[in-house]
Amino acid sequence: MIASGTPTRAPRTLASTLAALVLALLALMVSASPAAAHDELVSTDPAAGSTVDALPAQLTLGYSAELLSQGSGTVVEVTDAAGASLTDGEPTVDGAVVVQSLAGDAEGTVTVVWRVVSSDGHPIAGEFSFEVAAAAPAETPTAEPAATPSETAESTPEPTMTTLVVDEDTDEPASPLPWVIGAIVLVAVIVLVVWLLGARARQQKQLARDRTAGRTGRDER
Repeated sequence: MIASGTPTRAPRTLASTLAALVLALLALMVSASPAAAHDELVSTDPAAGSTVDALPAQLTLGYSAELLSQGSGTVVEVTDAAGASLTDGEPTVDGAVVVQSLAGDAEGTVTVVWRVVSSDGHPIAGEFSFEVAAAAPAETPTAEPAATPSETAESTPEPTMTTLVVDEDTDEPASPLPWVIGAIVLVAVIVLVVWLLGARARQQKQLARDRTAGRTGRDER
């Protein structure tokens, strides 16, 4: 009676073990999934692609969430058309706003390259530009010649608009450790299933031998 009840417990034990291992593997995979979208740049002053009369005293960048101001994680580079730096000191972070002081004279395209640490701890970066209008030439006392019918008005070129780019590809590559652990767990599950099935087969063979031996003993008596 005791031997006949042993095989019925093996499937229950096998099912419980497999269920626990599958749940552990699923939890590991969920924890290894990438985080949601990072924060992004939502406003700039001066605005991206705009034209200003003169270089402003400071540049303001607004983000979608509060930033992490840690060490050298916040970088703002502002250069003129010739590549000369226009920044004055280090940028300051106040919640979701970054302010960079500017100095010097500029004319033409001003390029801004920024890098900050978003609220989820990942660095994000991007680039945009705006234009500084050329200074108007000083008026001279000489009289201007009368316009002739053959003269035509020249069209003023429109400033080139640069689309704001937020580069979120600077994330560090995800660690392969969760996938290695998942593979180890999967191999362990397979080994356990093979062992339990082999143990069950051995128990059934032993039970058959015991029953055969019992019948042989009764026949001899």
